[in-house]
Amino acid sequence: FEKNAHERKGPASTTKIMTALVALENGDPEEIVKIDARSVGTEGSSAYLCAGESVRLSDLLYAMMLGSANDAAAAIAYHIGGSTEGFAEMMNARAAELGLSDTHFENPHGLDAEGHYTSAFDLARLAAYALKNEAFLRVVSTVRYRISGAEPESARQIVNHNRMLRSYPGAIGVKTGFTKRCGRCLVSAAERGGLRLVCVTLSAPDDWNDHTRLLDYGFEFYRAYTFGKAGEVFWSPPVVSDEAGQAELVLEHDLTATILRYGGEIEKVVEAPRFLWKLPKEGEALGRVIFYRNGKKVAEGRLVVRLRYRNFM
Repeated sequence: FEKNAHERKGPASTTKIMTALVALENGDPEEIVKIDARSVGTEGSSAYLCAGESVRLSDLLYAMMLGSANDAAAAIAYHIGGSTEGFAEMMNARAAELGLSDTHFENPHGLDAEGHYTSAFDLARLAAYALKNEAFLRVVSTVRYRISGAEPESARQIVNHNRMLRSYPGAIGVKTGFTKRCGRCLVSAAERGGLRLVCVTLSAPDDWNDHTRLLDYGFEFYRAYTFGKAGEVFWSPPVVSDEAGQAELVLEHDLTATILRYGGEIEKVVEAPRFLWKLPKEGEALGRVIFYRNGKKVAEGRLVVRLRYRNFM
């Protein structure tokens, strides 16, 4: 479902999805970050960091993604990008690599700024990609986290602002956001039966209920369907030569796709040689299998060679 999916709007703190992704791709979660004085006192939600304090990068990520701490986002930016502007350049470069054509960042935290925008479509693509990163998924699916500081008094308890994690069965993330200019923003994700759904709303005042209804809709009408497993044989072409072997064409990788739960039979089409003049090499790509539903392609997988040899006594 989509409505105004490509309209450019302010993302507020959902910006931090990209901040976390860039941080994880360019830093080690266990490395120690010395808090830059310029990040202290950043406007809005805060982890109340102190200049010169030593904090693990992973703790900053939890503070940023659960508590939406803007000072943690700024501290990450200074540590990895040298400045908030330098880090924003890294964010924009990553957005370009991911094909997010309606996205541009000016800062790592999402506070209002001219030229800082995204679209619901881009955020959905970004979140779906980021969730493939196990460290990112681990952070955004956490309900409660305790940052252990160097001194006992510096410990902090953080509760995730994303109440979908507590109210929606199967919820696994992702990020809330709000400014007066942007309104309420929410990126959510849930997983059931191997099907992962991502939902995005920007400037939506009833976002909790909107996301509940939209995710319910997705799980009711769609399902994850496995078309084949890696190594499954789809065709064994005859070999003309007198070689004592057989070539099986097997699926290279597991093939799973999201399809409508209802709506017609699935048709399989194998595109591969009808016969072979000689045995090919093990692992050579020699065709593909395509699955159609109601004439529309729903999945495609590559077929590679697995050799079988006959034993003569």
